[in-house]
Amino acid sequence: MTEQPPRRGWTVFTEEIPVEVMLDMPPDLAKKVVHFLTALALEVGGAIDTDREPPGDPMDDLGVRYSLQVEGEPVLFEYAVIREIREVRVAVLVWFH
Repeated sequence: MTEQPPRRGWTVFTEEIPVEVMLDMPPDLAKKVVHFLTALALEVGGAIDTDREPPGDPMDDLGVRYSLQVEGEPVLFEYAVIREIREVRVAVLVWFH
């Protein structure tokens, strides 16, 4: 029996338009959003790896798209779970200011 290499952790990838929104934010808020998204990758990965539902509101029946608000901030985003490459992809980010 061959030994399987250890699985790598989960990453977060933010598409271009959400990044532009974050660049328009005050630096403290942008930093908070980046930390939130980084922690989200760990939380989503842990949920998927243990067959639990990832955080947020499901947006489809396939378990791929979710929406979530950054706690205590006027920031909403949508993300997709890309299981094959262990990635959380942020496709939409809305900042209400």
